Amino acid sequence: MSKRQASEALDELAGVDSPASKRSRFDDVDTPTGTGEEDNQGDGRAEDDEGDEGELEEDGDLETRGANPTSIRQSAPTNGYENLYLDTIDRSVLDFDFEKLCSVSLSNINVYACLVCGKYFQGRGPKSHAYFHSLDEDHHVYINLETQKVYVLPEGYEVKSSSLDDIKYVSDPRYTKQEVMALDRVKRTSLTRAKKEYTPGFVGMNNIKENDYLNVIVQALAHVSPLRNFFLLEDFSKNSELVKRCSILVRKIWNPRAFKAHVSPHELLQEISLMSNKRFTLTTQSDPVEFLSWFLNNLHLGLGGSKTKPGSSMIQRVFQGKLKVESQAITARADLGDRLRFEEAAEVKADIVRFLLLTLDLPSAPLFQDELEKNIIPQVPLTTVLSKYDGKSAQEHHAQRKRYRLLHPLPPFLVFHVKRFSQNKFVSERNPTIVTFDARNLDVSPYVEPNPKEWPPGEPIWYDLVANVVHEAVRIRDDVADSGEERKTWKVQVKDKATGEWIVCQDLFVDKVQSELLYLGETYLQIWERRREPKGKGKANA
Repeated sequence: MSKRQASEALDELAGVDSPASKRSRFDDVDTPTGTGEEDNQGDGRAEDDEGDEGELEEDGDLETRGANPTSIRQSAPTNGYENLYLDTIDRSVLDFDFEKLCSVSLSNINVYACLVCGKYFQGRGPKSHAYFHSLDEDHHVYINLETQKVYVLPEGYEVKSSSLDDIKYVSDPRYTKQEVMALDRVKRTSLTRAKKEYTPGFVGMNNIKENDYLNVIVQALAHVSPLRNFFLLEDFSKNSELVKRCSILVRKIWNPRAFKAHVSPHELLQEISLMSNKRFTLTTQSDPVEFLSWFLNNLHLGLGGSKTKPGSSMIQRVFQGKLKVESQAITARADLGDRLRFEEAAEVKADIVRFLLLTLDLPSAPLFQDELEKNIIPQVPLTTVLSKYDGKSAQEHHAQRKRYRLLHPLPPFLVFHVKRFSQNKFVSERNPTIVTFDARNLDVSPYVEPNPKEWPPGEPIWYDLVANVVHEAVRIRDDVADSGEERKTWKVQVKDKATGEWIVCQDLFVDKVQSELLYLGETYLQIWERRREPKGKGKANA
């Protein structure tokens, strides 16, 4: 086929101007002057979006994806289209419990959540990951996880519809003082979006892999009333990241308008793993008491507490008490019938120490048992193991005999650690002895040094149980046979003060339990609350 001839010879077109280029439809759009467009990612919102920190992001190769720096950015929705795209929001996929990191850049700066698919993206400017996600996936509604403002992309305007209030509340629950005061007085039940009934404060917690040791501690602390109220009401924007994440987790545990009946400690766990140099992680089982000790001390410091001044944070005001420790060197005398009996003539050294928790020692389990008693698990009353602090019983510790006694004033909450595990270079052992107790009416006056100025001598000092952490040993089985090895699992029993009922929480499992059956498990950690005395009682000089 022959080529079609040109209608005009090229020689005849010499000197003829080229046709004028078409005018861009964006030429009339006013763009910011100077470098402001690059600093704010070209969205022209410096006045209406404080706190976005200049839309910080790593541009990288985003410019190669064809972002148009002159794209239209609206400061407000078009008249009549205020609710545009809001019907695309899918509340069933929203989960604000995970660490706020961009799913592309892994940055935690200026993170937005897509309300259509639930993914996290950084920024909302024309070169941001959220912007390209809105173009690629046709997802248009995003919430800033720091400011709780909702925006439509790619247009970039803020949405101020009251229909989004439930999402903002789930993302960052807030409480009034009246609501907090009613938590322990009024019975409340709520419904999830799936119409599942749950009680705020008594919800399941995800065990991502091996973090049940953390779950039971957080659940227990979330029911220590003054500490819980502190985390629900105070503003921690100027405190450490650990305090912020602990506060928001406690607020989500007590959320009466949650979308689901469980929470995830993932965000808090990531910060704990970082601060502890991976001593406590979500993939390795740890000891709840070791974690509690680390957690309380770091919360104390994160709240601005002092290492030397007692009572300088809410943590110490709730849990810290004083203990008198008397010690005496053990001498090698043949006529001394009892090594642990204090000698009158020998020097006794007395020290005052402060504590956040008290360790209780179990009696040694019998090595041999009668054939008829081989299935009987030894038991001991709680008052027996508490006798360690009566100021009379002595223990041997590093070639010294020691005796202990509590001092006034007692803290509002006492934490007991029942020491079940012992380890040497050869083996780790568990003491299965059951500690029997009544959940009410624990009188600790026999274990306190008398002080008439603080408390009338002979008057009981009542404490009631708030939380009970229980250890369970689970046999490890494989496809061939029972290996005989055991792994540790943990659950916590907490009291619903509004109803007087006891609730057991083990990861996502939540159920009621009778108070008479609390002691049947292997108690490992307990939190007791001092009972408020009626008016007219208290200090002897009151």
